[in-house]
Amino acid sequence: MSSIGWCRQFSQFSDPAVEVAVRVRPTPGVVAASVDEDGCLELHAAYATGSGAGTGPDGGACAGSAAGSGRFRCGPVGTAMWIVLRRHDGDAGIAADMLAELWNTAPENARADLDIWVEEMRDAGLLCVQPAP
Repeated sequence: MSSIGWCRQFSQFSDPAVEVAVRVRPTPGVVAASVDEDGCLELHAAYATGSGAGTGPDGGACAGSAAGSGRFRCGPVGTAMWIVLRRHDGDAGIAADMLAELWNTAPENARADLDIWVEEMRDAGLLCVQPAP
């Protein structure tokens, strides 16, 4: 199981590890500004923490400029991932299942792509992982 949708919480009193549900959500201060006619999402961040280098699974840029402008773009695949995660309250498992259905692919393949994209977005400071309610 991926560390994106679940966290392993280790305790001195429990063995093996207990899995705790988490949600993938936008980092505070990050907002979706627009989606253009090509399906590319533009995000605005109150501050930019990413290195500026990186592309999503679809080849679209997912990190900001090296100057840290606070504006970020994702290609159509990243846009779909953002939308599905937001619609399903950051539940990566449900989001991956929905993407697999939309893309006519195996759920484990959609989940692997989603996990990679989420890690890139976390590295850029655009997404964070929070405990599930």
